[in-house]
Amino acid sequence: MTEATRIDPKDDARHDADPIMASGIAPQRWRLPAQTRLGYVSLQVADLSRSLAYYENVLGLRVLDRAPTSALLGTSQGDTPLVALTELKGARSVPTRGHLGLYHFAILLPDRAALGRFVVHLAESGIRVGASDHLVSEALYLRDPDGLGIEVYADRPRAQWRVVDLQLQMASEPLDLDALALAGGNDRWSGMPAGTTMGHVHLHVGEIAEAAAFYHDALGFDKMMWAYPGALFLAAGGYHHHVGVNTWAGPDAPRATALDARLLEWRIVLPSREHADAAAASLRGAGHDVRADGGDWMASDPWGTQVRVTRHSLSC
Repeated sequence: MTEATRIDPKDDARHDADPIMASGIAPQRWRLPAQTRLGYVSLQVADLSRSLAYYENVLGLRVLDRAPTSALLGTSQGDTPLVALTELKGARSVPTRGHLGLYHFAILLPDRAALGRFVVHLAESGIRVGASDHLVSEALYLRDPDGLGIEVYADRPRAQWRVVDLQLQMASEPLDLDALALAGGNDRWSGMPAGTTMGHVHLHVGEIAEAAAFYHDALGFDKMMWAYPGALFLAAGGYHHHVGVNTWAGPDAPRATALDARLLEWRIVLPSREHADAAAASLRGAGHDVRADGGDWMASDPWGTQVRVTRHSLSC
């Protein structure tokens, strides 16, 4: 690690008192700071009105800003955005096996009770979902009208997470939906509550090693879980994952094109301009093209998925 890319030795110090913070494999070039979080995702959809009906009525998001062919949505309270929608009339739906690009984006609810209220809301609305217990979290899976993948989840307390040989333990086990519904209590779902954030994005990629070279070696995420079949999970600050990558779409999966419903970009929010500049320098040092955009930095992974590195949570 060079002085040009190192911000503060405390940013990549291990915290031995917390076994989760002492887990994972840190990158050698540059390590994203523990305060790293994700901003909103930008999606291309075929019919804005149709998508808004879904994101408002099913997910419980609220329109923060609306233009003829775009909209910005956030929680039921506050003005922090979670999803931006841009319409391309007639955009092609995601095929069943998926494109290289978005597998799903994941909305993190503030607690298990909120997830319990959400699962009751989905059941009462007749919405079919997938569900998994990931040990570190409990998760529900949906697809929007264009076939774009969505996860809505709640984390288990970090004290319940387990680490074995530096690797955070994750799995996909059956989720007890009845117990989850009971956790919601007597309150009704009234939309995405305050404290809801973008938890992670999960991407279809062509090759795990090449994805690791970009997201771990160059961009600076820690490897947190690497034994899951066909997948790799990476994060900053000891989180279970801010980004997941997988090869489950198959060796012949096509890239999403400009004519497809797709993820346009996702955002990594860093605590300072210096951290954002250092991340950009690390990407350049690894041979990746990085361009400035409105005070942010933009880069594309080897399959064309765009990531914005910013210090502004509300950057557009």
